[in-house]
Amino acid sequence: MMRRIHQTISVYVNNKLCIVNNKFDASIKLPADYTAGVVVAFYNGDIFEKNHDEIDFDFLGNIRGKDWRIQTNVYGNGSTGVGREERYNLWFDPADDFHQYTILWTDSYIIFYVGNIPIREFKRTAAMGGEFPSKPMSLYATIWDGSDWATNGGKYRVNYKYAPYIAKFTGLILHGCMIDPIKFSSKRCYTVQSPEQLTTHITPSQGSKMDSFRRKNMTYSYCYDQTRYNVPPPECVINPLEGERLKKFDPVTFGGGSRHHGKRHQRSRVNRSKAYSI
Repeated sequence: MMRRIHQTISVYVNNKLCIVNNKFDASIKLPADYTAGVVVAFYNGDIFEKNHDEIDFDFLGNIRGKDWRIQTNVYGNGSTGVGREERYNLWFDPADDFHQYTILWTDSYIIFYVGNIPIREFKRTAAMGGEFPSKPMSLYATIWDGSDWATNGGKYRVNYKYAPYIAKFTGLILHGCMIDPIKFSSKRCYTVQSPEQLTTHITPSQGSKMDSFRRKNMTYSYCYDQTRYNVPPPECVINPLEGERLKKFDPVTFGGGSRHHGKRHQRSRVNRSKAYSI
């Protein structure tokens, strides 16, 4: 499957709505060359506009010679005003070939994987209340114009001279139960086929890989963003060493100083809502 952007937004919708304890996989090859302002997304979202749930992989384009960056995000029960973004560099060029990305979603935690390496574990806490995703979702793959925020806070915008921008998706796999989103009645369940697919927790070996990835590649975490939150959101577990490392990377954002430009991490909900089904 190919999705392209040429002054429009396109989206693939999987119409099988699912509930918790699901695993979503896709192999994705991103556009090459100048991709500033371009956002490619692989995410789960629901149909409930006022109390929306969403779990995201967002791939953020860049100017020529600079690498794509990856962002993960979680919304629950319409909590779109509380962005729970993290951003990372990758150790490979995602435009060179297909690479696998996975979202594992249970009723108590969400794990994001790149290949077989977990890069983020987002745990449900009592303090979050209803802001953990819990409603039936569909699987989406989109490519859209995020010029206002995606590359250096909007400094570099989409240049349609380099269009069309084409993202390729293959190996879309969904494990879980189809469900009626209104009646919440299960229709059919898909069973996984191998012990590896049954894994729903991070092993010690995977935990070490995740810690190493985050130390080397994480460039932003909402939990430490003092320009957005005077007090970190309640689910955040603050690691002073992680905070100090991020502060060296960006002393304004993570050191509590004043910022002279905005919208660096605020994704445009309006643009996403304009995506149409193909």
